[in-house]
Amino acid sequence: MHPVDPLLEILGLSAIWQRRETVAPPAAAVHPAGMPHDAPGAMPDDAPTAMLAAPPAAPRGQVTGVALPDRAAPTAAPTVAPTATPTAAPMAAPMAAPMAAPMAAPMAAPMAAPMAAPTAPTSDSVSMPEAGGVDDIASLDIDALRQRVAHCTRCRLCETRTHAVFGVGDLGADWMMIGEGPGATEDQVGEPFVGQAGKLLDNMLRALDLNRASGVFITNVVKCRPPGNRDPLPDEIAACAPYLRRQIALVQPQVLLALGRFAAQSLVQSQAKIGALRGTVHRHEGVPVIATYHPAYLLRAMTDKAKAWQDLCLARDTLRARLATSSPRTPPQGGA
Repeated sequence: MHPVDPLLEILGLSAIWQRRETVAPPAAAVHPAGMPHDAPGAMPDDAPTAMLAAPPAAPRGQVTGVALPDRAAPTAAPTVAPTATPTAAPMAAPMAAPMAAPMAAPMAAPMAAPMAAPTAPTSDSVSMPEAGGVDDIASLDIDALRQRVAHCTRCRLCETRTHAVFGVGDLGADWMMIGEGPGATEDQVGEPFVGQAGKLLDNMLRALDLNRASGVFITNVVKCRPPGNRDPLPDEIAACAPYLRRQIALVQPQVLLALGRFAAQSLVQSQAKIGALRGTVHRHEGVPVIATYHPAYLLRAMTDKAKAWQDLCLARDTLRARLATSSPRTPPQGGA
């Protein structure tokens, strides 16, 4: 018998203790559920020492051979399973999610919005009106009005003009002819309706016994040339409207002849085409308005000259009827 057998006998463990060489067959029979059946390697060499330290002392003669292995089996299971499972799971889950979400959300949103907002208002905005405003324009005399137009910065057209074109003609005229805006030649000279379109307008004036120096005042809806002779934009027409309104109030014409679509639409506040506006007597602040084709258009559409002559005759008849019922007026003071 092994030297420790007396001690095993005292502890009541002699029934289950044998040397390792002879333990394999009985161990497989005693531990069907807890220990594996391939006994070699299942119990280490220092097993007697561990077993002496773990269980409490039992009375002599009590058979504990079955109970002791059952107590050792649960000891091995909690040691392996709980240690491996909780160590891997808590380390992966909490560390990946909280660090990715907070870093992406706060840094993308606050930095994009404040950077875009300040740059939006700088895109091709209309220039601010100069000091004085619309109410001030309504009180200007003809010379002050001319100076205001010459230095106007109420819209973007001031950035590309050579000269602001105020107008030309008789300040006490019964006729006022209003075009759309200066062209390239008008921008260089500073006078409305020069070049080929101006020559055609002069012929129209002669047919009415008029000329630029007597009986008519000529101006435009916008006082500065639109780049590339493009159509004037609505905000540009609106910026110049106080100037035109003050010119009409100062000259006090008896009839307004609107030359072209933009002039007619601006005076009668309509979006209709020129073909629909012509042939009818409209009103602008009580003054009769006759719409006709622009001289530059008539240079391209010679067949419409007859229609333009009809419009001139309508304007002349309207003027004669108005003069027959109106009282004499005092023309404004100032140079033409």
